[in-house]
Amino acid sequence: MVASEMDPFAKTGGLADVVGSLPKALQELGHDVRVIIPYYRCVREGDFPTRAFPDPLDTIMGSSIEWCAIRVFEGPSAFPIYFVEHDHYFDREGIYHDHSLRDYGDNPLRFGFLCKIALRLCAYLSFEPDIIHIHDWPTALIAAYLKTWAWNDPAVGQAASLLTIHNMSYQGIYPKNLIPTLGLSWEHFNANQFESYDQLNMLKGGISFADMVNTVSPTYSFEVRQLNHSAGLSSQLYRKGANFTGVLNGVDYETWSPETDPFIPSHYSRDDLRGKKVCKRELQKLFRLVRDPEVPLIGAIGRFVEQKGFHLIARVIDGILRNMKIQFIILGTGENSLEHFFGDLPQHYPGRAASYIGFSNELAHLIEAGADLFLMPSLFEPCGLNQIYSLRYGTLPIVHATGGLEDTVRNYNESHGHGTGFKFYDSTPAALYNTVGWAVSTYFDRKHHFKQLIRNAMSQDFSWQTSAREYEKLYIRAIMNITLFPR
Repeated sequence: MVASEMDPFAKTGGLADVVGSLPKALQELGHDVRVIIPYYRCVREGDFPTRAFPDPLDTIMGSSIEWCAIRVFEGPSAFPIYFVEHDHYFDREGIYHDHSLRDYGDNPLRFGFLCKIALRLCAYLSFEPDIIHIHDWPTALIAAYLKTWAWNDPAVGQAASLLTIHNMSYQGIYPKNLIPTLGLSWEHFNANQFESYDQLNMLKGGISFADMVNTVSPTYSFEVRQLNHSAGLSSQLYRKGANFTGVLNGVDYETWSPETDPFIPSHYSRDDLRGKKVCKRELQKLFRLVRDPEVPLIGAIGRFVEQKGFHLIARVIDGILRNMKIQFIILGTGENSLEHFFGDLPQHYPGRAASYIGFSNELAHLIEAGADLFLMPSLFEPCGLNQIYSLRYGTLPIVHATGGLEDTVRNYNESHGHGTGFKFYDSTPAALYNTVGWAVSTYFDRKHHFKQLIRNAMSQDFSWQTSAREYEKLYIRAIMNITLFPR
């Protein structure tokens, strides 16, 4: 498995969670799994014990040979984790961009180097993988390398590839003059492979060359086949036919469970919810909200970007706080205008609204445990994890029915009390406002149903064991594609 992120070493989103959890579940199924990621500055400074291999590795980048060190993680892990140490490429303040959110201009070279070294490392280790699992545009080039110059490599020449797309919005689009430096041939710069509006599209080429492609939820895999959801790659995905599908992400319940969570003041379970009241009281105290156990507390966590729907929240939260008896708490960072807006909210609604601009893992756990409702109005969502965490913590999600949110949350049925949360289907401020009102009225007026929804939610199982078995099936299909259509 080759990726640009992995929890807990380097993380910007859900990709890191998948790479941090899926290998362990696969190992438990009996597979020999190895993971390769860059040795970023955040890894170096993160107090992770590593050991350098005695020999450096090299690869050709354009007309020059570049070298790197390989480090192996020496902390507790069920599987080997290797880091590619190249200070010029990876010793930087961010993974993809600097603190001003400016992308590094040499990103294609940085991750192209990672892809090449990952294949070289297999030979160095005498490790002959049956499958190489790659993630998003930073490692998509591996699919092409396996079917061009690496096909005759005795270590990786027979390996199949699975490309997992975690977000279609990020495709790795760069100037075409980088093609020779990246070890690609101009014959592959065409509309069916790497060419996109006369530029190099790394994700598009990866889709073309990969033996199997998947997204991280079934609904998202359907949505991105539609022209208006594919970011320009719908025809590319249609051409994959049955070799393109969706597998829902799992979550690590060893980390996210109210029965064992070390970050919450009191543990609780589906059969004994007393601890959730303690968590709510502590959350209210910590954020100086009125300590009222009867008022519904709504939480929100995430990146303040348009995709996550925080613009919708900003347009309706004043009306919600004025017209509904609720408390609201938000944790996140992102666009400056939204940081200022949500940062100022407590001043306008003291004791009823709270915010933390930044990110804190501890506070994220406490919000999941202490809130009654969790707001997640993403305009699109490949999978989403916070709504799954919320289900396990008995914090009912309010979500836009898209992607993984549609797949993981069952809408409340007022007739029978079935469901696990509340959905809205139009990504508009009015739909969000009305659905929050529906959830709040259920909290006050149909308490028996609200309690039933909590029990339903906490009974859901989205563990990695289930998802790993689905990935196992995709690996087999990818290997069969190699057998049926040899290089």
